[in-house]
Amino acid sequence: MAQARRLLADLAADRELAPARRRYLTAQVEGLRTTAAKLAGDHIGYADEVAACYGVRPELVPEDAFAEAHDRLGSVLPGSAPLAERYIGWRESQVVPVDHLEAAVRSLAEDLRDRTARLWGLPAGERIEFELVNDKPWSGFNYYLGGLHSRVAINTDLPVLSTGLGHLVAHEAYPGHHTEHCRKEVGLVRRRRHLEETIFLVGTPQCLVAEGLADLGIEIAIGPRPEPVIAEHLRPLGIPYDAEVVATTSEAGEVLGAVRGNAALLLHDQGLDADAVVDYVARWALMSRPRAEKAVQFLADPTWRAYIYCYIEGLALCRRFAAGDPMRFERLISEQLTPADLREAA
Repeated sequence: MAQARRLLADLAADRELAPARRRYLTAQVEGLRTTAAKLAGDHIGYADEVAACYGVRPELVPEDAFAEAHDRLGSVLPGSAPLAERYIGWRESQVVPVDHLEAAVRSLAEDLRDRTARLWGLPAGERIEFELVNDKPWSGFNYYLGGLHSRVAINTDLPVLSTGLGHLVAHEAYPGHHTEHCRKEVGLVRRRRHLEETIFLVGTPQCLVAEGLADLGIEIAIGPRPEPVIAEHLRPLGIPYDAEVVATTSEAGEVLGAVRGNAALLLHDQGLDADAVVDYVARWALMSRPRAEKAVQFLADPTWRAYIYCYIEGLALCRRFAAGDPMRFERLISEQLTPADLREAA
C-alpha cells in the first residue's frame, strides 16, 4: 500500500510524462492499490471495488428491462411452451459438434483476420494457436505470449453454441484481444517504450476497455448485423444457425447480459446465497441450471468477481466512443485509454 501511494505521488510529480499516459498509469495504480488492499484483508464494498478497479460504478438494472427482452424473444421463438423452456431448448439445439468446432473456429478466424488486416492493418508475423480446454470459469481466454503470438483457449465444459461462436472468435482474436495486444506491442512498446503494455493487469481499467472493444469488434469489422456472414461459415459444416432468429435473440441477449451484473450485486453487495443467485440468473437470463451455475461460478471467483462489469459497461462505453466508425475503433486497439477518457470523448 505504501508503495502504491509513493508511485501515485511520483506520477503526479513527473512533468515529463504526457498527460494521457499519466492519467492511464494513475488509473492502473489505483486499481492495483485496491486489489492490494483487498488481499491485505481490508474491507471494501463490492460497488467501491468495481469503481476503483474498473472505473465504473455498478447499479442494479430494473427487471422491467429483462421482461421486455423476454417479450422480444417470445415473438421469434417457435412453440407454445413457457418462454424459458423454449429459449433453453432452442439454444441447446444450436450446439456445435466438438468434431466440427476447430474447423468452424479456423474458418471464422481466417475471415475476421482478413477483415481486420484490411481495415486497420496487422503486424507481420502475428499468429494465433487455438486450443480446446475444460475446467475453467470462463468460455474463452486469450493468453498473449508476446512476440505477436497468442494462444486462445475455448472452454468445452459446456457445449459450445453456434449462436455465440462468431462473437467468441472475434472477441479473443480478430479484431479483439489478440489484435489489440499485437498493435500495442508494436506501436506502444517497441516504438515508444511504454513498457507497462508488456503486462495485462486484472483489477485495472485496462481490462474494461479491452473487454469492451473485444465485444464491439465483430460489429465494426463486419457490420451491425454479422449473422449472415457467420452463417456462411457454419452452414457448410452442417452446424445449425438461423441468421434471422439469431439476430433477434442476440439483441435481446445483450440486454439479458446485465442479469449477470445484478447477480453479482445480489451475491456480493446484498449477501444473497449462491443457490438463490443461481435461481435468479436462471429465471431472468433464461438459462439452464448448469449454465446458470457456471455463470455464478465466475461471479464467485475471487479473481473475477468484479470483472463482470468489464463486459457489461465496457461494451456500452466503447460503442458510444466508436459510434460505428472504424477509425475511432482503431484508437481503442492502438492507444492507452481509460473509461473516463471514453466518457469524455463520446
